[in-house]
Amino acid sequence: MQTPAVTPFFHEQSSTWTYVVQDPATAHAVIIDPCLDFDAAAARTSTDSADAVFDFVTGQGLQVDWILETHAHADHLSAGAHLRQRLGAPVCIGSGITAVQQAFRAVYNLGEDFPVDGSQFERTLPAGSELSCGSLAVEVIPVPGHTSDSVAYHIGDAVFVGDSLFMPDGGTARCDFPGGDAGVLYDSIQRLYQLPDPTRVFVCHDYGPGGREVRCETTIGEQRRSNIHVRERTPREEFVARRTERDATLSMPKLILPAIQVNIRAGELPPPEPNGISYLRIPLNRF
Repeated sequence: MQTPAVTPFFHEQSSTWTYVVQDPATAHAVIIDPCLDFDAAAARTSTDSADAVFDFVTGQGLQVDWILETHAHADHLSAGAHLRQRLGAPVCIGSGITAVQQAFRAVYNLGEDFPVDGSQFERTLPAGSELSCGSLAVEVIPVPGHTSDSVAYHIGDAVFVGDSLFMPDGGTARCDFPGGDAGVLYDSIQRLYQLPDPTRVFVCHDYGPGGREVRCETTIGEQRRSNIHVRERTPREEFVARRTERDATLSMPKLILPAIQVNIRAGELPPPEPNGISYLRIPLNRF
């Protein structure tokens, strides 16, 4: 089993982990879940976090083959388009993005001219897809439930699980967004639990439960033994009841309305209006 080199970057504003995953044999790499900085009060974007990733890959002399999104995130704006422009690497996402685009085209009233076929991305990845990164294979594992487009990327002895699993003391992601389903998430996690116990698991978010330092890496074995929401023998109905009860207590993510309308566009801002300014849409009383 190959062991890719993994360099994490923590986006403190959204508690998101971005990863550079490198094939040590060839210096080819992929970037997973890059973040665009966004000041919601001023409606101002900046690229400091993404540029730190850019500086790292160029400083290391890496060839970035792909920019991979685990799903259309609700808590941060994607920097996929920015890094695509700087690096020339294509942006990819799971093929379920078409259902997310369909749902949120209606939420934002984007009109029939807004494509819902995933064409904003260079590649949409169905179950079983495989990409190459130097000598590494990148296997696409569908893990819907948090969202309908969620995928994990299995690369050598590592798997990048998006929001399907948090660190064991953080549990799992919520399932109350459009297209979410707690039962489907349970089934997705069982698919991940079929990977070998030593498989390194890299999460998309960590909020430091109990005040501990944020972390990004665990293993499939640790998840199966210790995840507070779903362990190896947790019954499906127990997980669904616990997840549904918890989701009913959660407030909406602060950036969900700005973020998703950018992220379904592969990180591109809405087209500028005749005055040259891009505008975000905020539907009132929708959620």
